[in-house]
Amino acid sequence: MSSPRTYYIDVIAGDGIGQEVMPAAIRCVDAIAAASDFEIVWRDRDWGSNYYRANGRMMPTDGIDQLADGDAILLGAVGAPDIADDVTLWGLLIPIRREFLQYVNLRPVRILPGVQSPLRNADGLDMVIVRENVEGEYSEVGGRVYRGLPEEMAIQEAVFTRTGVTRVAEFAVAQARARRGLITSPTKSNGNIHTMPFWDEVVAGVVERAPDVTLDKMLIDALAARVVLKPLSLDVIVASNLFGDIISDLAAAVAGSIGVAPSGNINPPMQYPSMFEPVHGSAPDIAGQGIANPVGSMWAAAMMLEHLGEVQAGATLVAAFEAALADGVRTRDLGGTAGTEDFTEAVLTYCRSFDSTISTGGPHA
Repeated sequence: MSSPRTYYIDVIAGDGIGQEVMPAAIRCVDAIAAASDFEIVWRDRDWGSNYYRANGRMMPTDGIDQLADGDAILLGAVGAPDIADDVTLWGLLIPIRREFLQYVNLRPVRILPGVQSPLRNADGLDMVIVRENVEGEYSEVGGRVYRGLPEEMAIQEAVFTRTGVTRVAEFAVAQARARRGLITSPTKSNGNIHTMPFWDEVVAGVVERAPDVTLDKMLIDALAARVVLKPLSLDVIVASNLFGDIISDLAAAVAGSIGVAPSGNINPPMQYPSMFEPVHGSAPDIAGQGIANPVGSMWAAAMMLEHLGEVQAGATLVAAFEAALADGVRTRDLGGTAGTEDFTEAVLTYCRSFDSTISTGGPHA
């Protein structure tokens, strides 16, 4: 028998319901790992808003160094009512994304069993959104002057590089080749006359080298309408940091709930650890009540397993929470009565029943 593959995973449960959904995801991963030829070493990081209140920072000064030798990062949620969102975001998530060149934010979107879309025509929805994750509109270039005076001014610059647009477009092409071969690229090139035409040109050049992939270039407002009116026509969307952020939440809402949506902050070459997280926030209004929906964190953990090469294990976790949902075990946000623990136990039951189907994954990367 070969020795098990070992992965070192940093856990940042963070704030609010992150403290509840993270243990749920970990228990499911551990159950699947126990039946597989790999093991997880979890490294807990007590970073987030409580750490900020005690230390004036969201994470230690050497936080990036502490994460650098890990295989991946699993994040719960970050945010608190008494701390400005830009502090929590720029103090934790964005430094991790940028220092580890997690230049792809990957968001699968589909309607899960038992989840109702608000649209009549969304049955069969299945798309992937590839969002550029480290540059674009969310740059640090800019500033404010004349603070507090009538002439106060703020400048925020968007930064698009040929390298940055090319690599995210290439990732989108790979996704499309594994799916239906369709890429939609939204911009606002009739208004943003420098950055958006540049994006269009670079993406088109990448897709031209992939004759088996079809490119559909659209204005972002037209795509927003299309997501609602013709969601089944979409396969892979590749978008800038800002547009990808917005359109992915819209698509998740069309799929029935932002609360179940996962995302991966990916460093495709695997030179650095990637980070996986649910899309939902810290939801302080329901934190501590045991009613949080852990599907987003479980799905994010499944994406992590797939990224690490444990493809069958990731598929098993997805199949387990889909089976629980199909059985009618749902949390309140999905119209059910189950608490976080109830739903987790149902998923664990399926994880164990699927033990015999789990095969070994790829090599440790």
